[in-house]
Amino acid sequence: MRKFKPLSRFTAFIATLAILACGLSSTAMAASRNLILATTTSTQDSGLLDVLIPLFEKQSGYFVKTIAVGSGQAMAMGQKGEADVLLVHSPDAEKKFMAEQSGTSRKLVMHNDFVLVGPASDPAKLRGSKTSAEAFKKMAAHNALFLSRGDNSGTHAKEKGLWKAAAINPDNQKWYQQTGLGMGQTLSVADEKHGYTLTDRATYLALKKNLKLTIILEGDSKLLNIYHVIEVNSTRWPKVNAAGARAFSDFMVSKKTQKEIGTFGKAKFGAPLFFPDAGKKPEQLGL
Repeated sequence: MRKFKPLSRFTAFIATLAILACGLSSTAMAASRNLILATTTSTQDSGLLDVLIPLFEKQSGYFVKTIAVGSGQAMAMGQKGEADVLLVHSPDAEKKFMAEQSGTSRKLVMHNDFVLVGPASDPAKLRGSKTSAEAFKKMAAHNALFLSRGDNSGTHAKEKGLWKAAAINPDNQKWYQQTGLGMGQTLSVADEKHGYTLTDRATYLALKKNLKLTIILEGDSKLLNIYHVIEVNSTRWPKVNAAGARAFSDFMVSKKTQKEIGTFGKAKFGAPLFFPDAGKKPEQLGL
């Protein structure tokens, strides 16, 4: 029988280092396949991400950890390098995010719209209002209960803009209440309290079967709701997965994904919940 000489201490040490290096390399490779997506609650609550994320993971080999918060919170994560890529809908805040070089790329993905919902009885008599400003003025005049997300989300930013356009400051008014919650939960609170709230159409339609709230106002050009995908700046935050962020960004604006976005919701609601916009210019959306 052939006898093997025992490894010298030096040889054994080198072998151990090689094993450790392989282990570290495998860990690094695994980490590079993980991607953190910070996005709005509307993309999660509407069910859109339940369709798109599995497609992206299968196509790219990345594993996506989705954190659904308001757009403001999503961008705050990006400003700390705590997310790799963002899918948000707060244009003014997004422009500021890019101006301060927190992001390297911002691409138009899709749009839908906001709607004002409330009790079917419409206690403030808002139906028939020609503009959102008119409706918001009537709400304030009637001291009608309004539930605000109050969470610095894209929806909250839009709502504050609508109050400003109506020349009304609702802060500290008893009829104006902030939930501090996401869109789905805020809709539930408004439903329970028989109040009004502003919501993106997609989330409302996705949860409509469990709500008594009805659409009170829609169609105003000021209610347009636009989504962009933003790659977080990996130069400022080296831990950011730049390759993964670029892969997701490219995926969101690809023809195949845009087609998925354009058909999402049709079978269930008779109309799409989002409209694909990749490649369009802002002015084409009426901005």
